[in-house]
Amino acid sequence: MPGKNVLIVYAHQEPKSMNGSLKNIAVDVLQKQGCSIIISDLYSMNFNAAATRNDITGELCNPQHFRYGTETMEAFKKGVLCEDILKEQEKVKVADLIIFQFPLYWYSFPAIMKGWIDRVFVQGFAFDFPGCYDTGLLKDKLALLSFTTGGTEEMFSKDGMSGDIRYVLWPMQHGIMHFCGFKVLAPQITYAPEYVGDEKRKNMLLLWARRLEAIWDERPIECTPPWYFQ
Repeated sequence: MPGKNVLIVYAHQEPKSMNGSLKNIAVDVLQKQGCSIIISDLYSMNFNAAATRNDITGELCNPQHFRYGTETMEAFKKGVLCEDILKEQEKVKVADLIIFQFPLYWYSFPAIMKGWIDRVFVQGFAFDFPGCYDTGLLKDKLALLSFTTGGTEEMFSKDGMSGDIRYVLWPMQHGIMHFCGFKVLAPQITYAPEYVGDEKRKNMLLLWARRLEAIWDERPIECTPPWYFQ
């Protein structure tokens, strides 16, 4: 879709990895559609994942008792968050779609990506009360989690040893993305790419490319407990 802006938040240390290839496919397909692409390559950026007092450049509201959520909310209002947070927030502001590309670590995001979320999605920018879930402050944007797993699809089934993958998605898609108002597209899950042959890996990339060709026609998932647990 010409004129659409896409932010890819990418977390993998190796450009030649499957995650690197999935990211490159997204860039290629979406650029051919006329989309503008911004990439936050977190490892290459040496993005600081730690949420600390240093994220506020102005005076603290309560130097004697530091509360990160309260201080960053006030700092956002005053425009005194540190530069790397402000830069990422500007990328989010202009994005119509944010793709999070990562390997699943311990049933969650890699620490560097979770740190990006912790520091960028502050109160007042991504959510507020009662402005959360369907009224979250990022409600006009789409979010899509694209990730690889170490386990097979069978392992992440309801009867598999790792449990249904939808249980894993609940805190990431509902507790973060939906909470901030995103319309959440179905995840792109690339199961166990390290344990399949070259042809299978090529097919994984082809499926992603085909999906992206029609991504703007997709409807978001019903981000409610039944989607995850029934």
